[in-house]
Amino acid sequence: MQVLKATVAEISPLTEYVSKVVLTPEQDAEFAAGHYLQLVLGEKDKRAFSIASSPSKKHALELHIGASGADSYAMQALDHLKAAHSNQAQVNLEVGLGVSQIRPEQARPLVLLAGGTGFSYVKSMADHLAEINYDQPVLFYWGVKEESALYARAEMEAWANSRANFQFIPVVEHASETWTGHTGYVHQAVMKDIVSLEPYSVYMAGRFDMIGIVRDDFINHGAQREFMFADAFAFIK
Repeated sequence: MQVLKATVAEISPLTEYVSKVVLTPEQDAEFAAGHYLQLVLGEKDKRAFSIASSPSKKHALELHIGASGADSYAMQALDHLKAAHSNQAQVNLEVGLGVSQIRPEQARPLVLLAGGTGFSYVKSMADHLAEINYDQPVLFYWGVKEESALYARAEMEAWANSRANFQFIPVVEHASETWTGHTGYVHQAVMKDIVSLEPYSVYMAGRFDMIGIVRDDFINHGAQREFMFADAFAFIK
């Protein structure tokens, strides 16, 4: 873990409920794709957020913070960042946390799965895999409730088009009549597309209750537990 001070360079809306935050650390940030950071509000008050940017972006840490409700965990953190931005003050960070970072040395086909703003965890890995010219198949599934939540759809379609072994598959739970892609739950779309997950490494982020269900269903669909990664595993049975 690395302790850093950073300035808040940018806060901008991605959707009605999701904000993009860019932090400029005082020194190079050291982390792996898939790590998270903690925003330190107080000695015993630290808020965890996945780092959306790739490790090559050492001078600009990008977060995607989904926040609604005035007293919510994320909204309080966002208010802290907005205050720092307005006052040109620094914030305190702990960077390089987590155990579910990408492991390209395993050289396996990959399923990257994100629910909602879990997208930020997976985006860091996707960008990193493109930078290192990863040559195994990479299937990026992003599940959202409404099409309007696919705030980075164009960016990820461009990512998928950058290499023949990359695919981006958005999944909309409550789709409109004009939607032509996958519908329903994101992990069920994975199991529909892939006969067996046995050869794949699976990296996933989303609500804890969702991740527990996905883990169990994927194991029943052939996935090997030692090749499944999610920081939520430390908090669920």
